[in-house]
Amino acid sequence: MPKTTKSADAAPPARIKNIIELAKLAGVSPGTVSRALTGKGTLSEKTRAKVVELARQHGFRLNQMASRLRTQRTGVVGVVFPLGHARHQHISDPFFMTMLGALADQLTESGYDLMLSRVVPGDGEWLDRIVDSGMLDGTIVIGQSDQVDTIERVAQRYAPMVVWGKVGFGHCTVGTDNAAGGQMAAEHLIGQGRRRLAFLGDVRGPEIADRLAGARRAAEQAADVTLEAFEVSLSQDDMQAPIAGFVHRHGGEIDGIFAATDLIATTTMRTLREAGLRVPEDVAVVGYDDLPLAAQADPPLTTVSQNVVQGAQALVRALLGRIEGAEAPSHVIVPELVVRGSA
Repeated sequence: MPKTTKSADAAPPARIKNIIELAKLAGVSPGTVSRALTGKGTLSEKTRAKVVELARQHGFRLNQMASRLRTQRTGVVGVVFPLGHARHQHISDPFFMTMLGALADQLTESGYDLMLSRVVPGDGEWLDRIVDSGMLDGTIVIGQSDQVDTIERVAQRYAPMVVWGKVGFGHCTVGTDNAAGGQMAAEHLIGQGRRRLAFLGDVRGPEIADRLAGARRAAEQAADVTLEAFEVSLSQDDMQAPIAGFVHRHGGEIDGIFAATDLIATTTMRTLREAGLRVPEDVAVVGYDDLPLAAQADPPLTTVSQNVVQGAQALVRALLGRIEGAEAPSHVIVPELVVRGSA
């Protein structure tokens, strides 16, 4: 039998070298090819599928570096956690991890990569170095800490930046009405018949200071209610000792606790239980954040929700607008009380 040979039709397709060649082959413009391969822009699914399949057949890969050089974009957004007053706080903190996960989902769905920075400010130029690095299209700052002056100064010259924190400064901010949330927490404790209240937290950051101010307003408006504030670090490693000291000295005097964060609240409940005090029978406890750990606590934690997912969506939406040169005002999230077993 004569030997069979492969036909020319079976030869692999010629490799395409650039976007223009692929556009000619697909019968579309180079811009359409770019939108099809990056997944950005409006395009029919049929056209997108056609371009993607031709690129696959001909071994074509979009040169992302060249594309970014042409557009002067990096495709990267920086997420920065400045720890000015809470220097021992870690990114593994439950609030940071919850916010980071929500931000990562929103940014990747918008076509951006994320670069993470945990900064312990050593001078007033730390934010300048980040935004001037040339590595980022925009920056999201999580928490103002004691760095409001630095953030305000940089925001005056650097538009693509949005901050999670207290709304009311000159920079574009997304955050909860913390004073309203604090008042809501204290009013709930008072409504439960609690009259000797304690606030646990570190008020050097503007968000926590507002939570205490709101709680004090509620106490002042009620009859026969006292509220005393006790300093407790936001860092998980550093909050244990002051909470234990507070419970040892005041556990039998206090009947209601408003903790500045869910982590402080759940740590306090555990310490109260170890001291022989029952939650909520002896001491009612309310937290702030409504992180996943709140519902899993024993008893489940009554807390003020910041709606972190909604916050992440608002942060990314505002930042993308500012990257494109649009105005993006600050956005206030209305807090909600989530009642569970602790109060």
